[in-house]
Amino acid sequence: MSVQANENAYCEPRRCNEETYTLVEVGFPSVEEALLMPWAEDRRRPTDTVYGYVPVDIITTVIVKHGGMVEGQVPPGVIPIRENK
Repeated sequence: MSVQANENAYCEPRRCNEETYTLVEVGFPSVEEALLMPWAEDRRRPTDTVYGYVPVDIITTVIVKHGGMVEGQVPPGVIPIRENK
């Protein structure tokens, strides 16, 4: 999944380069994730949609549930838990 926060994303606050975000945007997860579905823009296409204003604690929970981050970065406010190899 892609996790973003910037002035053009569905996030809070919507200013660029914030120290901490409380809500972030998720895009195009590789599998349907039940924890994200309440924020799905198009619930009929869970891997081909955007999820706006998702609380950062939900993002952290999803990351943990799937074994940690494989690569990349997350916006400030999301805990960057890495995959345990």
